[in-house]
Amino acid sequence: MGQKIPVGIIGASGYVGAELMRLLVGHRGFDVGFVTGDTQAGQPVADLYPHLAAIGAEQEFVKYDSHLLDDVALAFLALPHGQSMALAGDVLDRGKVAVDLAADFRLKDSGLYQQWYGEPHQTPELLGNFAYGLPELFRDELAGATAVAVPGCYPTAAALAIAPLVRTGLIQPEGIIVDAASGVSGAGRPPKDHTTFCAVDEDFTAYGLLDHRHTPEIEQAAGASVLFTPHLAPMNRGILATCYSKPAAETSTDALLAALSEFYADEPFVVVSDRSPSTKATLGSNAAHLTACYDARTNTVVALCAIDNLVKGAAGQAIQCANLISGLDEATGLTAVGVYP
Repeated sequence: MGQKIPVGIIGASGYVGAELMRLLVGHRGFDVGFVTGDTQAGQPVADLYPHLAAIGAEQEFVKYDSHLLDDVALAFLALPHGQSMALAGDVLDRGKVAVDLAADFRLKDSGLYQQWYGEPHQTPELLGNFAYGLPELFRDELAGATAVAVPGCYPTAAALAIAPLVRTGLIQPEGIIVDAASGVSGAGRPPKDHTTFCAVDEDFTAYGLLDHRHTPEIEQAAGASVLFTPHLAPMNRGILATCYSKPAAETSTDALLAALSEFYADEPFVVVSDRSPSTKATLGSNAAHLTACYDARTNTVVALCAIDNLVKGAAGQAIQCANLISGLDEATGLTAVGVYP
């Protein structure tokens, strides 16, 4: 491989930014030029994240300045919701590729931001610039893209389970129920009352009842209407989505598994089997493990998907998209093999 493509990470001090740094170490196509973290500016990366000490003792977080973009071709934006809106235009105006990991540019309808996020979109004129970065379902959108909105972790797991069955006409696209559980890292690095050890340990709770902001994104990606209920599980990483729907015609478990297997036959990061997916099996990988079954007694289709919320649900998927739009093999720097035990 020739000269590496210089990239930067804006908002690198959070868990997603740290995961980007981990995955980009030794990436054969990208070279990290800068990592910003305004609240951690001047602090060595290894002091905040000792597991990244191999990056180099001199690697420090820096405060964001638009001139940092001059020396890179692509910028990963790993910022909290709302902050990418103000920076994406700067990245694009300078002719750089923007790969945004926040929710700021995922929804095609700007009006949905007011409804689900409680505030109007600041730069709705930019929404059309962003391809939706779920390659297994929207790879055609990524061809020639200069801006990518990386899906959320819940929408990734739910859409991978539901969309193929909707597209092949095996399930009805209305009234789908998505129950999904996430590890605590999905809430981010800053401490919150409900994500401390004492709050999470020995507990399992639902939240965002009826109005979780990922609902319209799941519907957009899956092409279906859903009732989405997220849960917080006492684990560091992982998403498990269990999706219930009604068949559109006579079906069977074998037919559902065959449809998923055929749909994802050429996908390097999707594993379809009759095993019940496990979050532990995807730990540290960009893999998605799926299955589906049919319950004749209740006439219900159950589809499940497990992913690592920080990899396939965030940083790994961002790199997968960046690889594709940069002309690299999409699996570069990524693995479908989890860490166990």
